[in-house]
Amino acid sequence: MTQQTLCRCPWLDTSKPDYVDYHDNEWGVPVYDDKTLFEFLTLESAQAGLSWYTILKKRAGYKKAFADFDVHTVAAFTQQDIERLMLDASIVRNRLKIAATINNAQCFIKIQHEFGSFSAYQWRFVNNEPLVSNLNKLEDYPATSEIANAFAKDLKQRGFKFLGPTTVYAHMQACGMVNDHSNSCFRKEEVKKLGARC
Repeated sequence: MTQQTLCRCPWLDTSKPDYVDYHDNEWGVPVYDDKTLFEFLTLESAQAGLSWYTILKKRAGYKKAFADFDVHTVAAFTQQDIERLMLDASIVRNRLKIAATINNAQCFIKIQHEFGSFSAYQWRFVNNEPLVSNLNKLEDYPATSEIANAFAKDLKQRGFKFLGPTTVYAHMQACGMVNDHSNSCFRKEEVKKLGARC
C-alpha cells in the first residue's frame, strides 16, 4: 500500500504534505519528554480560536521565538520580550497568548519541582497508560472528556492560562495520552503498539 492509498483519520486534509507528515509521525505518539510536552502545551494554547494547521505552519517560528522551547528561558522572559514578540510575524501576535506562554512556563517549572517532571504529573491523569478510543467517523470525535476537564481544572488551579478543557483534550491527543486515531487509520495499531512507557 502506498503513502497515497493509506487510510488515515477523517479529520486530516491529505492535500497538505506537512499535515500528513505530522499525522503519520507525531500525532498520538506517547510523549514523556518535558521539553516536547512544553512545546505541545505552548502550541495548543496558541491555537485557541484558530485551526491547528495555522499553528503547525508557524511551528518553526514558535521554536525560534520561544528559545527552542527551553522552559527556564521562557519563564524568564520580560515585558521587553513580549514587546519584541508582538513584532514577530512568524507567531500569532496575540499579547494575551504571549504573556500566557511565559506564565505557563513558570507554572510548568513549579510542577516539575513538585512531581519530579511535568510528564509524571500529566500521565497520572490516565494512570500512566494511553487510553484507546473507538472512533469510526468524524462525528465520533469528542471535543473534550471528563479526564480533560479534570486536567484543565487542575492546570487552571495551578495558574495556567489559555488551556481550557477542549485545548487540553487536543494536547492529550497530540502527545498520546489518548489514541484518537480512527479504527480504520493505519496509525491506530502502530501507535497502540507503542503503549505505555516501560
